[in-house]
Amino acid sequence: MRLRNVLIVVEHIEKSKKYYHDLFGLDVVLDNEGNVILTEGLVLQDKTIWENFLERNIEGRNNSCELYFEENNIEEFVEKLERLYPETEYVNRLMTHSWGQKVVRFYDPDGNLIEVGTPM
Repeated sequence: MRLRNVLIVVEHIEKSKKYYHDLFGLDVVLDNEGNVILTEGLVLQDKTIWENFLERNIEGRNNSCELYFEENNIEEFVEKLERLYPETEYVNRLMTHSWGQKVVRFYDPDGNLIEVGTPM
């Protein structure tokens, strides 16, 4: 068995496709009306479809998980983030952990938590 994808719920598929392409270079592999598979295995699911499927309300920004990306030139990434998405809400701005890894944590437009760190 192997993990194939990670699914996150979003309210605006088109906006999210652009966001994940602009910042992380993820491209659309499959676009199936409210369910979009991006490269690297990230799946965007329309919130309304997901709520109907689960028969439950979806609460954004629950901080129960995060998407983790690695970037060698994290300072350049943070500059791009601030230039393209200046309204970004940060959990923590660029910082260096005691073990030397640099990280930044923030929310995507739908409240999904993202961490970008330098490789260890």
